[in-house]
Amino acid sequence: MGVSESGLSGVVAELVGALGVERVITDRQRRRTYECDGLAAYRVIPGVVVLARDADDIAAAVRACARHGVPFVARGSGTGLSGGALPHAEGVLVVMSQMRAIREADVANQRAVVEPGVINLHLTAATSPDGYYFAPDPSSQSVCSIGGNVAENSGGAHCLKYGFTTNHVTGVDLVTPGGELVEIGGKAPDPPGYDLLGALVGSEGTLGIVTAATVRLTRLPQEVRTLLAAFRTMDDAGAATSAIIAAGVVPAAIEMMDALAIEAAEAAVHCGYPAGAGAVLVVELDGPAADVAGEFDDVVRLCEAAGAFEVRVAADDDERALIWKGRKSAFAAVGRISPDYIVQDGVIPRTALPLVLRQIAELGESAGVRVANVFHAGDGNLHPLVLFDGAVEGAVDRAEAVAGGILDLCLEHGGSITGEHGVGADKAKHMPRMFTADDLDTMQAVRCAFDPDGISNPGKVFPTPRLCGERPGRHQGAHPLTESGVAEVF
Repeated sequence: MGVSESGLSGVVAELVGALGVERVITDRQRRRTYECDGLAAYRVIPGVVVLARDADDIAAAVRACARHGVPFVARGSGTGLSGGALPHAEGVLVVMSQMRAIREADVANQRAVVEPGVINLHLTAATSPDGYYFAPDPSSQSVCSIGGNVAENSGGAHCLKYGFTTNHVTGVDLVTPGGELVEIGGKAPDPPGYDLLGALVGSEGTLGIVTAATVRLTRLPQEVRTLLAAFRTMDDAGAATSAIIAAGVVPAAIEMMDALAIEAAEAAVHCGYPAGAGAVLVVELDGPAADVAGEFDDVVRLCEAAGAFEVRVAADDDERALIWKGRKSAFAAVGRISPDYIVQDGVIPRTALPLVLRQIAELGESAGVRVANVFHAGDGNLHPLVLFDGAVEGAVDRAEAVAGGILDLCLEHGGSITGEHGVGADKAKHMPRMFTADDLDTMQAVRCAFDPDGISNPGKVFPTPRLCGERPGRHQGAHPLTESGVAEVF
């Protein structure tokens, strides 16, 4: 969407008057600090940056944007991997990293109310002395914000057993794209009426800005046991994964790394994974001690039966941390073996893992591109790392072709183009591969109910925005739902 210079200037003048010049950044060099999120391949310098301290600041910024028809984008810690917080060059970037208060930890009711800038791991640190923690655990949990988790419906290693962020949010305070402050849900588990909360979690900031979230707290397990199993091949590791699930065991996590990912982790953090491994599994069980003990023996037996040539069991918290250190550092560690890489994110049915992994390898070999695999094997959530050197002519195009081909493989096998990283700016172009035009129109109709002017994080999720106030795309004229008599709003 195009925005007149006077529109943005008008917003800046209002915000400086309302918030003070120290919290409205107009200097170009300072604005460059926020030109990308964790997907650094996409960079846009925001038109202006607002450092919000509370919901009233956010509402003031959004109302000014609404009055002037200026787009806005919300940003937490900026760790997203799909460009969901990519700024708008002619818009306002609302930064919420100063909103880090845990307003309430109601452990008796297993709820906490947090501001959006609260770091994921900090909530666990604050509540673990009382025997609770926040279960969603993205790999970036030591730096990512809960507001970002809510926007992207983030996952993590332990989502196999405990579910994604949407399973742990019971309420939000929201500034709508019109600037209205509303409360949706609360501490109750199942409020009556339409599931607006379900629509908001994972909407990637296209329906407004969350200013507070009420989340579930999970009781710390009585027992946690972790093992590392080394296999000669990815097929063997995949077979072990399927055998564990088929046996009725539901681990807290089953993570897989291939040889290239192991090489990167060893170079970065010296995690000491078994030499000669073509793949490793990190399997963690938690729960009542008696249950964990019995299931853990089953997991060891099933790994050995599938061909594991070494199984290491963490004897204490330090050894457990070392096992996880290799896995948790894998994304960053790949930077030691490749100048550039794309973190792809797709999901497939778990039983398709061996075939899809072989096809990914073939795809990379045919393009002359290395692909490292580190992912949540238990739920088929893939994170192939497509390596390239941006200084080599044509390397970026080859890497992007392989990354796109991996998403095609996910769809061919009944999966999805995203598992937990969201669509953002990166995968918007892939949405028509998964959804029909009518599907996308229906999603747009939902979005328009919240944001009729299309100013809330435009350019994300949808490939060719064509409703609300945005530029028309494939379908000109009336919305199909209007034509069919189903809706008359648009």
